[in-house]
Amino acid sequence: MATDVIRLAVLGSTGSVGNQVLDVVRALPDRFRVVGLAAGRRAGELRAQTREFKPKAVWARPGRDADALAAELGAERWQPSETMAARRDVDVVVVATSGLAGLAPTLAALRAGKRVAIANKEVLVVAGHVVHATLEANRKRGAELRPVDSEHSAIWQCLWGEAPEHIDRLTLTASGGAFRDYDLEALDAVTPSQALQHPTWNMGPKITIDSATLFNKGLEAIEARWLFDIPIDRIDVLQHRESVVHSMVTFVDGSVKAQLGEPDMRLPIQVALTYPERAAVRPAPPMDLASRGSLTFGQVDERRFPALAVAVEAGRREDTSAAAVSGADEAAVEHFLAGQCRFTDIARLLERALEAHQPTAEPDLDALLAAEAWGRGFVDETVMAGVA
Repeated sequence: MATDVIRLAVLGSTGSVGNQVLDVVRALPDRFRVVGLAAGRRAGELRAQTREFKPKAVWARPGRDADALAAELGAERWQPSETMAARRDVDVVVVATSGLAGLAPTLAALRAGKRVAIANKEVLVVAGHVVHATLEANRKRGAELRPVDSEHSAIWQCLWGEAPEHIDRLTLTASGGAFRDYDLEALDAVTPSQALQHPTWNMGPKITIDSATLFNKGLEAIEARWLFDIPIDRIDVLQHRESVVHSMVTFVDGSVKAQLGEPDMRLPIQVALTYPERAAVRPAPPMDLASRGSLTFGQVDERRFPALAVAVEAGRREDTSAAAVSGADEAAVEHFLAGQCRFTDIARLLERALEAHQPTAEPDLDALLAAEAWGRGFVDETVMAGVA
């Protein structure tokens, strides 16, 4: 078993995933060295992490607390995340940021030949074309893209040792979120606090709302298209309430592989950090299938989850549509959480954005970012005009 220390840069270290990454590091102190920490907010928490892990590089979004920490650490240690991601003394870059804050450091890390453990949906949904091209151009330098989300990690693990030509279909599983059992008529009246009560996972507000609309599964299908280089028409979504079968792969001979585990993000995080090894440390209890009893599966009710179809259609077009719809969803979720539109308006706003968007085929990075910004602006204007 290898004993080399894995040197990490953790971007988004104060968020939900970032904190769980550091839990994995604490459990395996002889395997990891934290070289860099970056956070968009919570500079006080970042200060505590800096004292604990003593990284060589630190960064946070400017603000009173962050400015004070920057002055305390000095210019040599205060480095932008793109610089941190490309450092020669970093082996694995963990992109656990939210939104497009993770895009520039992801590209910088891949260009520098780094292994990137990615837990950021928007990077691949908005800029999958560019990220995929950058990865392919730098594979010989050691660049890798390792999925951290439980669904994509499950597919990745199922594909270890398998030939690409043997893959038939990928199946992502979905719990159904907070409103999987609500009457359809009751969805108009749900509140943000209700929508934030996920039945299985403990996640941030944005992804929890996306789970309630199932928009997140459409985004995951788009991610899977770029991560595993498979057409989106060969990617399915299956409802699975218990969230222990994290995803499945069907092969050309009809056999199916599934990856199972307790719903704990530290499991896929540890796999992404230690690959190709499996560390002999259990971040969550092993699953007891006998005590769990039966597992249930079912088709997704498209009437209940119309946002899923919008996301999948946007991804199918392979132009700027996915970027536009991703931006639209960012804005729509913000307006819902602020009480400015209804829960059911989110899907309607996404549909309108997809219909109104004028896509660019074979887009470059500038076109993708412009489309994402357009989607945000379109929803903002629509909601402010009171026509959501």
